[in-house]
Amino acid sequence: MTILILGSQALTTTIGVPGDRIVDHQRTRRNDMDKRILGSGGLEVSALGFGCMGMSHSYGPNPGDRGQMMNLLRAAVDLGVTFFDTAEVYGPFLNEELVGEALAPVRDQVVIATKFGFAFDDQGRQTGLSSHPDHIRKAVDGSLRRLRTDRIDLLYQHRVDPQVPIEDVAGTAADLVAAGKVRHLGLSEAGAGTIRRAHAVFPVTALQSEYSLFWREPEEEILAALEELGIGLVPFSPLGRGFLTGRVDQATKFGEGDMRAALPRFTAEARTANQALVDLLTGIARDKGATPAQISLAWLLAQRPWIVPIPGTRRLERLEENLGALRIQLTPGDLATINTAAAEITMVGARYPDDMQQMIDR
Repeated sequence: MTILILGSQALTTTIGVPGDRIVDHQRTRRNDMDKRILGSGGLEVSALGFGCMGMSHSYGPNPGDRGQMMNLLRAAVDLGVTFFDTAEVYGPFLNEELVGEALAPVRDQVVIATKFGFAFDDQGRQTGLSSHPDHIRKAVDGSLRRLRTDRIDLLYQHRVDPQVPIEDVAGTAADLVAAGKVRHLGLSEAGAGTIRRAHAVFPVTALQSEYSLFWREPEEEILAALEELGIGLVPFSPLGRGFLTGRVDQATKFGEGDMRAALPRFTAEARTANQALVDLLTGIARDKGATPAQISLAWLLAQRPWIVPIPGTRRLERLEENLGALRIQLTPGDLATINTAAAEITMVGARYPDDMQQMIDR
């Protein structure tokens, strides 16, 4: 598959970015970025979305100045990104507030996705899973308020709740769509059987699950099911939580609050063993005049036309680098070379520790 090329029209804009520096850079005009369609309902989004989680969750206690993060989200819009992903649990709640405030001036130009599925105590601490219909309706009202909007474009169940039939979840989503509060239903980390059951009640527009050269499990069963049903895939962590960028190695120290410190695939031993994959990507990137991150995203985009990765970042230069993946031309020979070489590399380390893995539907 040929990767479509980012539009060439540009304008020079000056904005504030993390680090309190000012950068003049060439920005692609809005609407020039290539679009992709998620689901049979025709949800059109930019070919690359923006995963907002890391701005306020999972990667350390000091995610960055709020104003700088808002500037970055608005810069993404100016660069052509129309698809933004958040969730009530990120923060909790803080990420939705950030996204809502940043995107309010351009609300009708963007697609906002958020997620429900966790229960919280009176102090806002996560206490487990909950997808009971009453909880879903309450969660949606809270998300709408924090996002400063009257509708959620794509509402995901964040994790499958084994105590609630997925048919009840899909039925509740159908009611919310009928009420105008939600436009499309999504699932996250759901197995093929659960996806089929939900889709039989109400059309599922997209599945959000981890997928990259660092984690290829969706290829075993999920991709075929999504293709059969006409459902899009939104890969989170498309750069392997930073590993595929080449900026994480066996010497990297993860700070307090960085979830990677608890992931088996990110032990020093696993990182040493898995470096072979980064070395492969680095060599291909050098030949293409690209970066390992760009090759990783270009490979992912080439797998199916209905795949929309959502890399996240706190830095403008990384955002621009990620979007540069849309210019990368991977030939069938390139893809065959990557797949053949990657198949010979055995990845070391589980994706999640046991307690997190138990929340993954099969």
